[in-house]
Amino acid sequence: MRNPHNEPLSSDISGGKPAGTSANEAQPERKCVLSGRLDARGELVRLALSPDGDVLPDALARAPGRGAWIGVNEADLAAAVANGKLRGALARAFKGAPLTIPADLAEKTRAALTRALLDRLGIELRAGNMVLGTEKIAQAARSGAVTWLAHACDAGTDGPNKLAQAWRVGEEAEGSGLKGTILPLDRAALSVALGRDNVVHLALIDAAAAQRVGVPLQRLLHFLGSDEDLTAAAPAVCDSIDTKGV
Repeated sequence: MRNPHNEPLSSDISGGKPAGTSANEAQPERKCVLSGRLDARGELVRLALSPDGDVLPDALARAPGRGAWIGVNEADLAAAVANGKLRGALARAFKGAPLTIPADLAEKTRAALTRALLDRLGIELRAGNMVLGTEKIAQAARSGAVTWLAHACDAGTDGPNKLAQAWRVGEEAEGSGLKGTILPLDRAALSVALGRDNVVHLALIDAAAAQRVGVPLQRLLHFLGSDEDLTAAAPAVCDSIDTKGV
């Protein structure tokens, strides 16, 4: 990614906290160039320029140079690309720098965000922070070791319900409604990303790992327009998944 018109590097991605700001306070906000709405940085998607001037999703929000943030969902981004609204917004954000907006930017953004989540899950598996397999997860959950529980969107209901019950027992939280997360990923995508057969359920046993996974997951859910619990909508979400090129 490049730095148009000598804009200061990382001017919109530093996210540094002012002196005296505690780690528990809300994360920095960014303004969506399309809606003008302020949202938490972790929910917005950053766009940046490639060396050739192509506008591309910066899924990890780390590319150097000035970027532009979008907080709209996939359908709205596709519409903004088609009707030229995004071009006008980015022309202002990038100070008139020459730019090319791919017609399939919305699809590229979904793929980049999905890849960021899958990559993070793979990292946590290799680091030893993840448990796979129904029986192993149930055992870890009942022992109180699980900090985050998730399921493929095509997992059905029986397995997730049983594992959620085991998790509540381990957390001494029966009756609390504590349950796992339905991911916007099917078992095929999870299996390929994690290098295992038929990955339907997964759990993290490290609180910091759960926080690290939560960042790309929330960003993807926000972009898909699925910030709320996906349990009821899981079949529809699963049907809409396209992991080609991911």
